[in-house]
Amino acid sequence: MNRTMTLSSDERELYAARLVHLARPADAASLKNTTINQDLFAVLDYLPSQFVDLLFIDPPYNINKAFGGTSFKEMTPAQYTAWLETWLPRLLTILKSTASVYICSDWRSSGLVQAVAEKHLIVQNRITWERDKGRGAKANWKNCLEDILFCTISKEFHFNADAVRLKRRVIAPYKDADGKPKDWDSTADGDFRLTCPSNLWTDLTVPFWSMPENTDHPTQKPEKLLAKIILASSREGDFVFDPFLGSGTTSVVAKKLGRFYCGVEIDADYCCLAEKRLAAADFDSEIQGYSDGVFWERNTGASQPAKAKARVTRSGEMFPYLREELSNHAK
Repeated sequence: MNRTMTLSSDERELYAARLVHLARPADAASLKNTTINQDLFAVLDYLPSQFVDLLFIDPPYNINKAFGGTSFKEMTPAQYTAWLETWLPRLLTILKSTASVYICSDWRSSGLVQAVAEKHLIVQNRITWERDKGRGAKANWKNCLEDILFCTISKEFHFNADAVRLKRRVIAPYKDADGKPKDWDSTADGDFRLTCPSNLWTDLTVPFWSMPENTDHPTQKPEKLLAKIILASSREGDFVFDPFLGSGTTSVVAKKLGRFYCGVEIDADYCCLAEKRLAAADFDSEIQGYSDGVFWERNTGASQPAKAKARVTRSGEMFPYLREELSNHAK
């Protein structure tokens, strides 16, 4: 069943009414749990200073790409570097001195992004994650990776490695002299070991048509990816900000994990999809691949806790809470 989330005309009207437009300087309290429907350059001067604990940046990569009603045109390396410099330094003023920053890129732009980041931030690490999606190429290697720079403002920052441990299936179940499992557990689902998080992520699934989190955004990040970042680099009650929000994954995961959130997105339909996903999160806080306080290796077959709450799928399959929202809006 195709579970891709879409918008009806009634839903578009309902969620558009919730979007924020800044015309003057705002304070942090007024931005909590909001979606700003504007171009980033139109709001940079209106954002308060030093209110963000975690900044997740997923800018357009340096390729030709259409995003709903807008598009990005490939630039020369020098032009792309100059474009990054027009917004990144200005954006950093919203960060607390203990904040962390994650910046996404692909192989074409990762070197340019890192060079700019090193001018303004402390680059702590580079994460490479596997994209298990795409048809391949006949005259080149299939592109299956993307990079994420992990940066901080200062040497004082929060990082919780225990919150992002990966549960892997044990291939070689070694035992100690007493015959007990050595650093692994035997369960009804199989033998598993909790491992420390590394900078190579191979356990992610790019959203596709049968996943409830899927939208028609062309570069949507998995909720599981954001969960790793948010759990590792923020605490409950911290403020998470995304200046290129897309269809809302960062805000949705922040909400599910008990953080405050705010995102900026120029496309109104993507903003409405973000608001619809945020509404759905009130009824289903599951993050695929994360349960019982750990991340599960992809395709391990590990069972996740059963959910009694209904999911929201396509707009034509409205669940009771959504029908009630639309009814109240009509009144």
